[in-house]
Amino acid sequence: MTATHGLPLVSMGRRRALWSLGALLGAMGCMPAKEPTAGATASGSFNGLDVTGAAWGRDFSLQDTQGRTRTLADFRGQVVVLFFGFTQCPDVCPTALSRAAAVMQQLGPAADRVQVIFVTVDPERDTAPMLAEYTRAFHPRFLGLMADLETTERTARDFKVFYRKVPTGSSYTMDHTALSFVFDPAGRLRLAVRHETTAEQLAQDLKRLL
Repeated sequence: MTATHGLPLVSMGRRRALWSLGALLGAMGCMPAKEPTAGATASGSFNGLDVTGAAWGRDFSLQDTQGRTRTLADFRGQVVVLFFGFTQCPDVCPTALSRAAAVMQQLGPAADRVQVIFVTVDPERDTAPMLAEYTRAFHPRFLGLMADLETTERTARDFKVFYRKVPTGSSYTMDHTALSFVFDPAGRLRLAVRHETTAEQLAQDLKRLL
């Protein structure tokens, strides 16, 4: 994935995550003077950014790889971890999904109450079979969701997610937000998780929500 303004790949992911955190805080009317650190939340109980009560990111309506329409209501009773990315992403996306897989292992039997969802921001190239194979490579229960270009754009906007095409010779890659979003079992958006959050930290947060 090529970074905006020529920034290196990993640096882009971290910068984009921090930029997005600032955007989220700004949307909630509490823009900090400096970037927040992990665990710097209102309650101090989470490692991720506590966005409980946010007026955005309340739902989605997307297709799974079998062509079925899925919404948050389908996962009521589970903690949902939602990430936007694309299957040809060389670094940020596989890192986020590998972290999620490690979290599932750490949770043990409680992982049955967690659903990880990967939403593609590149529906022009990410076909249903590709998306299914990609998510299963990380964990058999991970779910890939997709939509047409218009719905993808609207859904990303609803979650304050940034993405855009970046030309690379005769093809392109995607620049995109590197945050994960966590919903509690009641379907409420609770956390925005930075790319550099560890599996251990994320597992701690999910245990608190389960």
